[in-house]
Amino acid sequence: MKTYTLEEVQDKLIGEVGTPDRDKFEYELQMDLIGKAIKRTRIERHLTQEELGKLIGVQKAQISRLENNASNATIDTLMRVFSALKAKVTLQVELPHLNISVGE
Repeated sequence: MKTYTLEEVQDKLIGEVGTPDRDKFEYELQMDLIGKAIKRTRIERHLTQEELGKLIGVQKAQISRLENNASNATIDTLMRVFSALKAKVTLQVELPHLNISVGE
């Protein structure tokens, strides 16, 4: 029986690195991890979704959606949540003629 590496399985099932399907998968995975991290941190800080929502000026339902699918959130909303949770945030943008770092 032939064995496969995780990378080989991902390439076969999701697509190779750099392809649109793989990029979409990686993005959605990262957004899911961000949502889970927000929820975990909120709970560790003994905040309800309603309390966190009040801290950043949104409804409880928006916090719930964010925790379950951060890909629909705006950067502004994410930054307000991170600020309310006292998270250190570093944003790196790299373009051909521009390199910007925020939060370092």
